[in-house]
Amino acid sequence: MTRYALIGLGNMGGGMAAVLAKAGHQVQAFDLSPAAVGRAADAGAEPAASAADAVAGADVVLTMLPAGAHVRQVYDQAVLPHAGRDALLIDCSTVDVDTARDVATLAREAGFAVADAPVSGGVTAAAAGTLTFMVGCPEPLFPNVKAALSPMAKTVARAGEAGAGQAAKICNNLLLGVSMIGVCEALALAERLDLDPERFFEIASASSGQCWSLTSYCPWPGPVAAAPSNRGYEGGFAVAMMLKDLKLAQGAAASVGASTPLAAQAEALYALFDRLGYGEKDFSSLLQLLRGRLDTLA
Repeated sequence: MTRYALIGLGNMGGGMAAVLAKAGHQVQAFDLSPAAVGRAADAGAEPAASAADAVAGADVVLTMLPAGAHVRQVYDQAVLPHAGRDALLIDCSTVDVDTARDVATLAREAGFAVADAPVSGGVTAAAAGTLTFMVGCPEPLFPNVKAALSPMAKTVARAGEAGAGQAAKICNNLLLGVSMIGVCEALALAERLDLDPERFFEIASASSGQCWSLTSYCPWPGPVAAAPSNRGYEGGFAVAMMLKDLKLAQGAAASVGASTPLAAQAEALYALFDRLGYGEKDFSSLLQLLRGRLDTLA
């Protein structure tokens, strides 16, 4: 049994806490939301009164927080002052590369082993323990990081040194955000051309247009039973979160002089959708904007 601290119990962190508890590990859980802490406790975690209390005595400290500023604050005020020096620190938030590297430097200077390990797979994978973790850490540390993350994972892959996990996540979600728009446009066009979208799904799934956004996360209700499109676009990867990741990608691209024109267009489209009030819907619901059927999202 490993003693975990998990700070940040939103859609992703809550699922991770439940999976760890179900696997028989001790999980000390904290979130600013009492309701989130309560859900974690119902799933078998031990509620902590504060982030500092959660990390005390933990073998592994996991953070799953909204943004870089939150990661810096939690590490500065709770993790580094109160965790044991033999604890393994793993930040699973999606943040900018500079924050990941800065936090890793501070943690190492304080005597900690630390990794950035953002995730892919969404809420469903978090609840099922089948996430993909993209890890940035020194190579000798990776076996320990992999062992700590494996109870929650389908795949744990080392991307490189500190910050490389965040770079991999940003690039991956740039690709995902752009590809989902392409799938939504194709399905909306198929409908206008009197081609049954489900028939198009069958054809494209076996053709060169095949991609994860189509065959694993189809935005058209029906073809993929587990996709958010079959539950009112609820409980998936929110539009607001995709927008956040695309903003991170654009910031990263600007910092190194990379050209990302499709990502820029994707960011603008998700930003429009968010401003229209659909930020909490799954990002695949963009299909209904392109169809002119926002009434289906009411």
